[in-house]
Amino acid sequence: MSLPQTLRAGSSSLSALPRAMFPKYTSLTCRRYKSGPYGYTQAKAFVYSKYGEPSDVLSLHTHSISPSLPSSTLLLRTLATPINPADINQIQGVYPSKPPFTSLLGTQQPSAVAGNEGCFEISSVGSGIKSLSKGDWVIMKNTGFGTWRTHTLAEDSNVLKIENKDGLTPIQVGTVSVNPCTAYRMLKDFEDLKEGDWFIQNGANSGVGRAAIQLGREWGVKSINVIRDRPEASETEQMKNELLELGATKVVTESELMEKGFSEKVIEWTNGGREQVKVGLNCVGGKPTSALVKCLSQSGHLVTYGGMSKQPLQLPTAALIFKDIKFSGFWVSRWSDANAEEKKRTVEEILDLTREGKFKDIPVQELKWEWGTEEGVLKEAVQGTLGGFRAGKGVFVYGDI
Repeated sequence: MSLPQTLRAGSSSLSALPRAMFPKYTSLTCRRYKSGPYGYTQAKAFVYSKYGEPSDVLSLHTHSISPSLPSSTLLLRTLATPINPADINQIQGVYPSKPPFTSLLGTQQPSAVAGNEGCFEISSVGSGIKSLSKGDWVIMKNTGFGTWRTHTLAEDSNVLKIENKDGLTPIQVGTVSVNPCTAYRMLKDFEDLKEGDWFIQNGANSGVGRAAIQLGREWGVKSINVIRDRPEASETEQMKNELLELGATKVVTESELMEKGFSEKVIEWTNGGREQVKVGLNCVGGKPTSALVKCLSQSGHLVTYGGMSKQPLQLPTAALIFKDIKFSGFWVSRWSDANAEEKKRTVEEILDLTREGKFKDIPVQELKWEWGTEEGVLKEAVQGTLGGFRAGKGVFVYGDI
């Protein structure tokens, strides 16, 4: 019995590979070593075959990848992959983007690999690829690839090369394409923000919020930043100081935002209203966002990219009629999939700022993924991201697997 050239080591993005590469074989017997017989790479992937809570539906699947690569295919070793809220929603089946379940990994039932973002190192290069080399770092060009795995195959057309990885960490690269890109595009694409203008945002302590603060600082754009009230006043004050150190102009709590007369404070901060609050960034919804809208200047623009409160966005009629406030939504996955070259340029600009010390990492909780890490440990790490206030974003950091 002969082995297929390349065993099932794919994701939805491997669907373009010839089906002849995947006959009736599924995967080699699972073994607890990273280099199998005949040079096969042993790999593990966090997969799900139905939607539900991560702790219920995720499972750790071991499979093998052949050393014989098709000419346009890369073998990638994973370095770091974050756990984003969208990843959890995708597993739960409530996210608009749903990767198709596939049998290419050799799972008992068709499955998808969880995760949408990450940093990968090229381990092997197909003979037809000239623009990429072993040791290069890449990120995925499109979302929905499935990144929570130790190794994977990818077409060269599915990745973006990090042109200069010097001075960068895998976590910095692995977390750049969602939150920082979201903040960058929302501040750039909806209104012409000039030096001295303002934006206001809720969720200011989030990855997007922190990125927006720092990008605004670099561009000379001032910011009003709304955070949730912490259980202890000292914790709230600590968070305010942390964001002020990043470059926030003003930091207030949600309860302060909701107080009567808050919009008058904004007029005072903006030189009697002569400086414009042109953009509002919303990831919360509900009544607090209605209060935020009142702070926008004439013809301001509210951009919604999330709804953490799970409450509908209530649009004040007066804001529409008398202030001509505009309302838009932004989904970075849609933008990313439609603008590959612009995504690459945006990523490189943010990474340049990171390398220069002008853009700081988000706080993270590193979750070590070694070959021997048990499934339960990984599932607990994913489920833990559903909690309330956290010390930082969970990021899988992969050992020398």
